Amino acid sequence: MFAFNRLNVLVLAGLIFALVSWALTYLFPAPPSSVTIATAFKGASFDHFGQRYRERFARANVDLKLRATEGALENLKLLQDPASGVDIAFVTGGVSDSRQSPGILSLGTIDYLPIWIFYTSVEPIDRLSQLKGKRIAVGPVGSGTRFSAEKILGKGGLTSENADFMPLAGNRAAQALHDGEIDVVWILGAPDTSAVQSMLRDSKIRLMSFPTAEAYTRVFPSLARLTLPQGVIDIAQNIPPQDVSLIATTSSVLVRSDAHPEIVHLLLQTMQEIHKAPGVFQRAGEFPSPSDPDYTVAASAIDYYKNGASFLQKHLPLWLTVHAQRAIAVLVTAIAVGLPLFRYLPAIYAWHIRRRLLYWYSQLKSLESSVETDSNDFVQRQAAVDRIEEAVSRIRFPLAFANQVYDLRGHIEIVRRRLTYTATMQGKAAE
Repeated sequence: MFAFNRLNVLVLAGLIFALVSWALTYLFPAPPSSVTIATAFKGASFDHFGQRYRERFARANVDLKLRATEGALENLKLLQDPASGVDIAFVTGGVSDSRQSPGILSLGTIDYLPIWIFYTSVEPIDRLSQLKGKRIAVGPVGSGTRFSAEKILGKGGLTSENADFMPLAGNRAAQALHDGEIDVVWILGAPDTSAVQSMLRDSKIRLMSFPTAEAYTRVFPSLARLTLPQGVIDIAQNIPPQDVSLIATTSSVLVRSDAHPEIVHLLLQTMQEIHKAPGVFQRAGEFPSPSDPDYTVAASAIDYYKNGASFLQKHLPLWLTVHAQRAIAVLVTAIAVGLPLFRYLPAIYAWHIRRRLLYWYSQLKSLESSVETDSNDFVQRQAAVDRIEEAVSRIRFPLAFANQVYDLRGHIEIVRRRLTYTATMQGKAAE
């Protein structure tokens, strides 16, 4: 019986261990070692940010793969497709929203994305209507650059019917403008991206100022008016030579709603590290921001902006954080289950001991009753009494049950004497 009970205990422990392991794996799955982010074409802001994000992820031993795309619209499409392999995407403001893109969450806006209009005309250009008939690089179809160009230029009276919209963007567009292959470049990008920097520093290229920038922000609420101060790009060379009015949208980092929590927190830490510094257009700490005019911000992101990283996330590497969470879950569960168990354990143990004693009492009672109904077969009954006595002697009882054990042994002796007496009387009767 003892071996059987021990086997049961081992099987039960194994089942509990398997169940707990499954539950912990389900509740705290290990983060993936590799994720993919949709960026943009070479020279764009999103490509620039993607490179920096990859460096930060590498410090956490996560391989961040960059998927070069045509821009924001393609990024959003890839993110909505679970089979695309894209887990994260940079998207410009105004191209979609939560209603049109269900299942997508924002981790916040990361910067202003200025709209720059560069041109090579000797005649100053300060109105969009002056761009009619020009060859304008507006980015490839599917890019946020082209989307914004068609929307804003269209409001200014420019369409593909009265201007030549060309699918060039980034460094390729900057080079084409320098070489005279096009007349104008419409580009979205941070001031420190390679394409914007090359055109700002090119003596052949000029930057258009938006005198009606404020009006465009009223027509398109997702836009903001910015000022590029004189000399802010290069004070020594006085670039730009005067203040320039610009319009800008914002850019966001999006994930699917089923993104791994630790990858989300790594992203938030990366965004905080890369975008918190002051820049040409933003104050220190202005970005990243938990406000997103287009998409629902993830609850974990709101908590992060409010309270910062958790203690584990601050002091443990990413791969160890999940194991620590599992260990804490086991500890909390053990305490929650163990405290009530310790309260009732003595009573359960006492019941178990009494049950064992009652079992042998029932065997002894059954044997004694058989003597009254059938007094034959003395040897078999005597052997049964011996087996009961031997079994009881092998059982280890706590000291508190010693009196009950001795009572049981006394009753065993009484039954043995009765059997002996019965056998003796039967022998005398036979004589």
